[in-house]
Amino acid sequence: MSLLLPFLRRPAAACLLALLLPLPALAQSPDAEWQAYEAALADGARHANTWQVGWTTFYAGSLALNAWQASEASDRDDRYDARVGVVKSALALGGMFLDRQPHPAALRELEAAERGDIEGARALLESVAAEERRRRSLEARLGSLAINTAAGLLIAVGDGRERDGAINFATGMLISELQLQTQPRQATAAVNRFQPVRVSLGDLQLEGEVALLVAPNQLGVALRY
Repeated sequence: MSLLLPFLRRPAAACLLALLLPLPALAQSPDAEWQAYEAALADGARHANTWQVGWTTFYAGSLALNAWQASEASDRDDRYDARVGVVKSALALGGMFLDRQPHPAALRELEAAERGDIEGARALLESVAAEERRRRSLEARLGSLAINTAAGLLIAVGDGRERDGAINFATGMLISELQLQTQPRQATAAVNRFQPVRVSLGDLQLEGEVALLVAPNQLGVALRY
């Protein structure tokens, strides 16, 4: 196994440490890095659009069904639960329109940017990745927790049906968690390819990020600093 150390000239200097299996080393040129970021955002935008349409359709259908049952259901408890469901579905549907995924807008911004601006592209991807993490954080769950808790208490305490209130709460939280977990995470995956590293080559010490690059018959390690 041989060791290769090419240096790439670009605004953010980078080098490639490659372990060759027998083919030439993998190289992460500025254009290849840009294409990787662009591909991650394009995949994220497609996922975001599918996610948006799917969950908007789900909540719109839930709102329509609950609205119908609120007046037409034969059972009094079903009508009560449906009225609670109308409020929950309306709030969730409104959230789908007001709180959009960041990927489509980030992709448009990247496409409009100067293609050679790798630092700007990297910063854009990192900002989208940070938003992806925020959307899966504990803070992102507080809104659904408050709404489902209030709905469960309305049924359990306000209508005297503790079991039904607990089921309503649990079902609402399960759906909310499923909505969170199906959100795009392509930017996070792309950013996480690179991990912090410190490399010493004699008197030369480099601090940067390293990523494993894999292709058929090749294994490479990219170091950017």
